[in-house]
Amino acid sequence: MSTTIRLTVGQALVRFLAHQFTERDGQTQRMFAGMFGIFGHGYVLGLGQGVLQAHQEARDAGVPVDQVGPDELPYILSRNEQAQVHAAVSYARTKDRLQMWACAASTGPGSTNMITGAALATIDHIPVLLLPSDMFASRLPDPVLQQLEHPLGPDVTVNDAFRPVSRYFDRISRPEQLLTSAPQAMRVLTDVVETGAVTLSLPQDVQAEAYDWPVEFFADRVWHVRRPAPEPAAIARAAEVIRAAKRPLVVAGGGVIYSGASEELRAFASATGIPVADTQAGKGGINWDHPLAVGGVGATGNDAANALANEADVVIGVGTRYEDFTTASNTVFAHPDVRFVNVNVAAFDAAKRSATMVVADAREALVALQAALAGYDTDATYQGEVLERVAQWQKVTEECYHRDHTPLPAQTEVFGALNELMGDDDIVINAAGSMPGDLQALWRARTPRGYHLEYGYSCMGYEIPAALGAKLAAPDAEVVAIVGDGGYQMLPGELATIVQERVKVILVVLQNYGFSSIGALSESRGSQRFATQYRMRNPQTGMLDGDHVPVDIAANAESFGLQVLVARTIDDFKAAYAEAVASDRPTLIHIETDLFGPNPPASAWWDVPVSEVSTLASTQRAREDYLQAKAAQRTYL
Repeated sequence: MSTTIRLTVGQALVRFLAHQFTERDGQTQRMFAGMFGIFGHGYVLGLGQGVLQAHQEARDAGVPVDQVGPDELPYILSRNEQAQVHAAVSYARTKDRLQMWACAASTGPGSTNMITGAALATIDHIPVLLLPSDMFASRLPDPVLQQLEHPLGPDVTVNDAFRPVSRYFDRISRPEQLLTSAPQAMRVLTDVVETGAVTLSLPQDVQAEAYDWPVEFFADRVWHVRRPAPEPAAIARAAEVIRAAKRPLVVAGGGVIYSGASEELRAFASATGIPVADTQAGKGGINWDHPLAVGGVGATGNDAANALANEADVVIGVGTRYEDFTTASNTVFAHPDVRFVNVNVAAFDAAKRSATMVVADAREALVALQAALAGYDTDATYQGEVLERVAQWQKVTEECYHRDHTPLPAQTEVFGALNELMGDDDIVINAAGSMPGDLQALWRARTPRGYHLEYGYSCMGYEIPAALGAKLAAPDAEVVAIVGDGGYQMLPGELATIVQERVKVILVVLQNYGFSSIGALSESRGSQRFATQYRMRNPQTGMLDGDHVPVDIAANAESFGLQVLVARTIDDFKAAYAEAVASDRPTLIHIETDLFGPNPPASAWWDVPVSEVSTLASTQRAREDYLQAKAAQRTYL
């Protein structure tokens, strides 16, 4: 007869999560490093009580404060629900999706604040467990504070908005439902294809309800993260296509890094003579100084990679989903007879571009492909062209890194200083604006872990909480988050969490009083940088073209408790960075940069429609340019 233990749903969920483990390649670890949360209305007496009780029981049992009890889930109080999801995503990404955090939020606005983070996690295929509190399942106190009443269905709550941005969703309206739903949630979180945001919605009365749980529910459970092996027939088909290629090109995506396939990618390139370009998520999958590494491809890529992509007759996508920036809105792979070979754990992505499909783990597929291509090598002329194009781009990179631009430095000079000062295993973080474009084109990534760009959702405000998550995952690395003044003003609250937890990170704020990326895009598309600068309302014009808005970001960061260093020149910045590295405190380096660039030369297009009719001459000219560029766009059938 099964033994039971009487616990509330909140207490049981904490204990269950504490006993989940992941394993890959013989390495086993706790699945959940802890829980981020804000225990407000609907949680402080439910799940929050469960976290507190597990902590107290561990201490009563003699577990030291600096260790985690067997039934305990470490807890970090965050400041913003969206930000806590970003921190959890950053942690899981840094851990190659093998370890993660749960995120808890109170009823109503606290829960819906997490939805943006959920979308980011699902788009980027990063596991995060979301635990939004919900209304009363009993419906006795109805409507309650913060409840959305839906006249056509009393079972609908705001938490239903999580459904389209979650890979798995369930509302636990009875305690016993957790027995089946919690394991299903773990299955999705550890599935290399399906992973993303997983949501268990917890009505506040159910959280506090007691139930007699079978003790087997709390037994240690190891979730084995699979490496799908390629079918021999699929490898043979792919090898046949590649062998016929004269100008093949690999496009390495995030799947290379999550698979731990960097060594195999380098070996594949060396053995076959096939150059390797990278996406934002895949940068670092091959070290930048490998003879066949050509750098970023696509709308924000470099000239070397894009020139090779333009003439590639076979494109070998490894772990990429071909986002429009990667394909330059379907213009960069321009060979009239181009063919695609796609390696991906997800058949959905492997089938894109009418490709020859290899549905498999990136590491396993690269090993099998290299064996199947034994004796194949691209010709010396092609490899010589690759070396020449890369050498030419490296000269451009050096120019961008050392412009000596005045009166304000260009942001590329800041990137150059960081690229030269940061160690091989340090982590640079960024997410939005013009910076991801400059970084993809210029950054010399040495290791798979060192380049952390969130560009699936390109979410402003990601950088500060992401620094927290990455540092928790990699405490021995210097974690440097580069954030613009626009991104800083969106989610600075986790600075308090960083200080609270004594997490030593370095934040580099580039102050340019506006949106550099959107401003440049607006100007190039005929909209004259409208509403892209942080300026006061001008009473003479009625427009936002007055003086700079006097926001003092340095003073703001200092008020959170950070060490703040202000740099005015690149030499100042280098000195400040050295001081930040030597410090044991979280540090923000503030430097003003030129809003107008200069940026690296563009070599590809991005489809952003321009108004078809307009009375503005600038928009009319931009429409003509747009139609001319769009003529190169194609589908791949």
